[in-house]
Amino acid sequence: MGEIVLVTTNSKSISSLTLGVLSIIIPYIGFILGIIGLFISRKSIAEINRTNEKGKGLAISGRVCSIVGICIQSILIIILVLGIITFFSMNDNMTF
Repeated sequence: MGEIVLVTTNSKSISSLTLGVLSIIIPYIGFILGIIGLFISRKSIAEINRTNEKGKGLAISGRVCSIVGICIQSILIIILVLGIITFFSMNDNMTF
């Protein structure tokens, strides 16, 4: 009789996709989530190649979402810092 082989999906790839999506959605904290998601996706791809588990597409999607989230959050943080600098520099020059 034939053997039944159960191939599981790598749990790290699911985590990397979740963190990647959250890095796009959650402001400011998303930068940290994106970095964590990037490292987890790298580990999951290596683990998938070693163990032949399913989930390589999820891990790649997690990596892409993490990179996009890091870029969006970096731009958001730069805009915030420039806004704060502009606000405080305008207050120093104002006289009543």
